[in-house]
Amino acid sequence: MAPLGDGGAAPAANNLVVSFGEMLIDFVPDVAGLSLAESGGFVKAPGGAPANVACAIAMLGGSSAFLGKFGDDEFGHMLVNILKQNNVNAEGCLFDQHARTALAFVTLKHNGEREFMFYRNPSADMLLTEAELNLDLIRRAKIFHYGSISLIADPVRSAHLAAMRAAKAAGILCSYDPNVRLPLWPSPDAAREGILSIWKEADFIKVSDDEVAFLTKGDANDEKNVLSLWFEGLKLLIVTDGDKGCRYFTKDFKGSVPGFKVDTIDTTGAGDAFVGSLLVNVAKDDSIFHNEEKLREALKFSNACGAICTTKKGAIPALPTVATAQELIAKAN
Repeated sequence: MAPLGDGGAAPAANNLVVSFGEMLIDFVPDVAGLSLAESGGFVKAPGGAPANVACAIAMLGGSSAFLGKFGDDEFGHMLVNILKQNNVNAEGCLFDQHARTALAFVTLKHNGEREFMFYRNPSADMLLTEAELNLDLIRRAKIFHYGSISLIADPVRSAHLAAMRAAKAAGILCSYDPNVRLPLWPSPDAAREGILSIWKEADFIKVSDDEVAFLTKGDANDEKNVLSLWFEGLKLLIVTDGDKGCRYFTKDFKGSVPGFKVDTIDTTGAGDAFVGSLLVNVAKDDSIFHNEEKLREALKFSNACGAICTTKKGAIPALPTVATAQELIAKAN
């Protein structure tokens, strides 16, 4: 795909995926296994799940755009430049002169799992209004992708709902990865209620096993609990099970695809690399929802992309290419 340069118009072929929501700076400790207080230094890494997905799509040769708001500060301009450098269409990006770009401090445990401490009170991404939405960009998409962090507070919550309505009215596929971040919500119950409030608007949903446990208050390994999240009209529900791989559910078939063993350093962005790679394939050919063989092939590729992303610190710097994903798959065969 030709570079989009200065956030120019997206390619005309309608494989465009528009990601909506937050992009922020993750500060990741330079030594794993220490608390934030104990950490001596931090590596600055661009992050924010919807932006990670947009970059993952572009990195894999897909067509992607990001829609969100940044502080008119050095970090905000740095992040939008990172989108452009990664060939993500940035015409839906806005700057706010009165609010800062969000920051997150991420604690890395020894196993690569993370804990978050956020600075956004309120950050610019929370202040996007419905009137500022680039609806033309949304209507040019084949897929509209979003998370749940933009549902926490107005005005961005109203903007999110309006963007989703515009996408649905235009017949665009809606993709939802809730990305539960409990510290950002007023309470766990508010998080559960907020996340489920738009559940039935989606065509495709990806949740982690931990998120299934949180949303259903039950065991994620019990299929009955997973299927309580299914609804009539959903095309595909995916549950990611960490390095074990993933499970998939459609109205016609279900199954699981094993993951790949790698040396995990940092799991940040692994789910986003997984989602981005799957959306690249859905955008190219949405018969994947009805063809189990094609879906399994795509999920194997997505598992490889997610695994590769855990082998480096940060999300966007660790995103895979088609070549690195194919290499991992070939090595495992």
